[in-house]
Amino acid sequence: MQPSLLKHLKIAALSVALPLAGMSSAHGSISLNFVLPDNTSSEQILNYYNGGADQNGAIGPNYGITFGPDSLALVNNSQNPPNSNVGNEPGGGNSAVFLSGPGDVMNVAGGFTTGFSFYQASAFPGSVTVYSGPNDTGTVLASLSWAATGLNGSEPYYGIWASEGVSFAGTAESVDFSGTADYIAFTDVTIGSANPGNGNGHSNGVPDHTGLGIYVLAALGLAGAAKASRRQAVATVRF
Repeated sequence: MQPSLLKHLKIAALSVALPLAGMSSAHGSISLNFVLPDNTSSEQILNYYNGGADQNGAIGPNYGITFGPDSLALVNNSQNPPNSNVGNEPGGGNSAVFLSGPGDVMNVAGGFTTGFSFYQASAFPGSVTVYSGPNDTGTVLASLSWAATGLNGSEPYYGIWASEGVSFAGTAESVDFSGTADYIAFTDVTIGSANPGNGNGHSNGVPDHTGLGIYVLAALGLAGAAKASRRQAVATVRF
């Protein structure tokens, strides 16, 4: 039996309707390292990257990105006490995980171009497909599969990371991640680049609300507000 991602799980079950409001430029790239200001174990990311609140009420940057209620920000194994079996994240941050179901949804208002990437640590294989339309519709712009990274022989068990990424032409409105619930972790999730961790919002082990990307994105958003409001595009990512 493979070890699960968590040692202990204490999280409230919430039913949340996530708004799809907010703007994200289709230019440049943004990386998420899932270090939340109040992240002491695991918590729902929710609207944190949409200028709203995470499960514990912390307000984050407005990247126009929302996460479904099953998607959790998980602290790494170096925290005290170590509630997680995940560690050694390449960017020094935390990870995003899901513990049940086929996957969680991340919505990105306005869509994104050029590429999509991340690091993954996993006990079982996974795959990703990028679509031109929302909710896994439209044309397949890119797809890839990856083998499991395998696990360390001791803690942190999920500490072997592989870089995954795809480039594509056009604007992506959805990306479908396939993996085994409770046995795969993601970090440095990057929209707009085929190389993870290259986004403006990336920061090593620091809450993402302090990243340079919030200022860059704000400027881009002001310049492209009219265009973004006309497009009303929403991207979806399944972890």
